[in-house]
Amino acid sequence: MKIAWTIAFVLTLSISWAQLTHPKASPYSKVLQEVGLSTLTVEYSRPAMRGRTIFGDLVPYGRIWRVGANASTKFTVDTKVTVMDNVLPKGTYALYAFPNVDSWEVVFHTNTGHWGDGRTAYDPKEDAFRFEVVPESIPYPQENFLISFEDITHNTVNMLWTWENTRIRIPIQMDTHSIMLKEISDKLEKHPTAQTYYEAARYLQEQEMEYSRALGYVNKALELGGDTYYFYRVRSLIQAALNDYKGAIASAEKSMALANGEGKDEFVRMNQKNITLWKNHLKKDKK
Repeated sequence: MKIAWTIAFVLTLSISWAQLTHPKASPYSKVLQEVGLSTLTVEYSRPAMRGRTIFGDLVPYGRIWRVGANASTKFTVDTKVTVMDNVLPKGTYALYAFPNVDSWEVVFHTNTGHWGDGRTAYDPKEDAFRFEVVPESIPYPQENFLISFEDITHNTVNMLWTWENTRIRIPIQMDTHSIMLKEISDKLEKHPTAQTYYEAARYLQEQEMEYSRALGYVNKALELGGDTYYFYRVRSLIQAALNDYKGAIASAEKSMALANGEGKDEFVRMNQKNITLWKNHLKKDKK
């Protein structure tokens, strides 16, 4: 019995040693994209055209496709998002598609355990949702299947699927503003620092909203943190948005002097440009 076990063990080792580690025809890829305060992650394999006709041939029309190769493509999001008017809770989903000539049906699927498209194990009842999109034609051949994220703002992004001469565009929205307001509220309640107040003020200024509130935050940042060129820079922008051009010029001059002392020439130039602009506003107001 011992001899038989030893022979089997040696044969197993011999087979494993003889196996080659070879490059994959459809290599694995992982894409991670921050959008506002959300992170989107896609894990998939990237098949190549290799001279083949893809859609309508290698990927038949009217049949489920795994959106890549090998294991099912996984889409993970760490906050609730909206995809084509469908609410998608945070989590991981399998991506599938039913390609056709004039329209595609895209599927976000809750069962991530299938290999590939799941074949007969795939159950539409496990779909999170489906929606239709119209494929776009691109003027160049995309050799390897590609999933990418483009047109990124704080609140929106387009997920693109591109292969051969076809592109699918999937718009995704996230409520970054609500998340950020909660973040500001939470941080200001828990031992806020000058930087906390500054970042809250800068966010509101960049979003072009609640300027009076933002001014209060940046003034608190200056009170706690002292003279800082970027604190004064943001204060000048907020004051200008409130049409207080005299105050904005004074803050910009202070920011410029502090920035010059620290060798931050880009801030010197930005402040100079704004000072000229706001002085022109004052001249127009006097006329």
